[in-house]
Amino acid sequence: MSNVEAEPAEVTCTSTPGDVEVLTPREVPLGGPRAMPVRRTLPQKQRSLIGAWCFCDHYGPADTSMDVAPHPHTGLQTVSWLFTGEIEHRDSHGVHAYVRPGELNLMTGGSGICHSEQSTPSSTTLHGVQLWLALPDAHRDAPRDFQHYAPPTVDVAGATARVFLGTLAGSTSPVHTFSPLLGAELLLPAGTTLTLDVSEEFEHGVLLDTGDLRLGDTELGLNSLGYLGTGHATLTLSTTAGARVVLLGGEPFGEEIVMWWNFVGRTHEEIAAFREEWQAETDRFGRVEGYPGDRLPAPQLPGGRLRPRGNPA
Repeated sequence: MSNVEAEPAEVTCTSTPGDVEVLTPREVPLGGPRAMPVRRTLPQKQRSLIGAWCFCDHYGPADTSMDVAPHPHTGLQTVSWLFTGEIEHRDSHGVHAYVRPGELNLMTGGSGICHSEQSTPSSTTLHGVQLWLALPDAHRDAPRDFQHYAPPTVDVAGATARVFLGTLAGSTSPVHTFSPLLGAELLLPAGTTLTLDVSEEFEHGVLLDTGDLRLGDTELGLNSLGYLGTGHATLTLSTTAGARVVLLGGEPFGEEIVMWWNFVGRTHEEIAAFREEWQAETDRFGRVEGYPGDRLPAPQLPGGRLRPRGNPA
């Protein structure tokens, strides 16, 4: 998915352990003149990363369509996860695939890739999350790649889980990532209190999609993201009416990154060079075949460097 803000900020990000926080989303229009609103909980001023997770858009359920023209990425992996609907994906790696509920699509765009996303004609309701993973410096020029995985549903003390990245409750995803991570969808029936064994080396984020939820003693508002730092061997989730959540985790990233538009890099100059190459249609990003329209042009760079911001120490 693209970040189509007209004036995207340049963000210098670091990931460090912190106290428990509740991150509330801001609404961002996605998709041009007939934009679909999405709720963005990462990055934010107070927290830019959770492990390598550096971007979280949450959308729907909405009676809408998606049509995001070909756009570029560098230095990241995109993670597409749907609850409802179907999205057609095309990319410059030559992949033509579909994003469907309960099935992971992970695209690697290290040195450069471009892709398009369109909801299918039969999909009148869209509901899901789009996530980005920052690639560590040693792998940020990784070649283009695409992985698909449909995780099984596993029982977790009366709740159910689909583990699409990493390991949780004895279920392990085979999908390759470049840093230690966790990604899972959890469904908690009404009246459930669930304690999960997790890695103390990880920081975690819990996104509440539907229902009500407490993370430990902290109540999460609908569509908010609850953050818990490292040093916790368990997470306790409780709900009165039932809940669906997305659980994210990973070791603190430990590197600075600069995010602007759809690029992840390390310096302002590098991001500016990526933008210039996209506008010049160089081979770095390739071409999307089969999309019935033009590429998405890059916004103008900011007039000057913005103040770096990252996670609190």
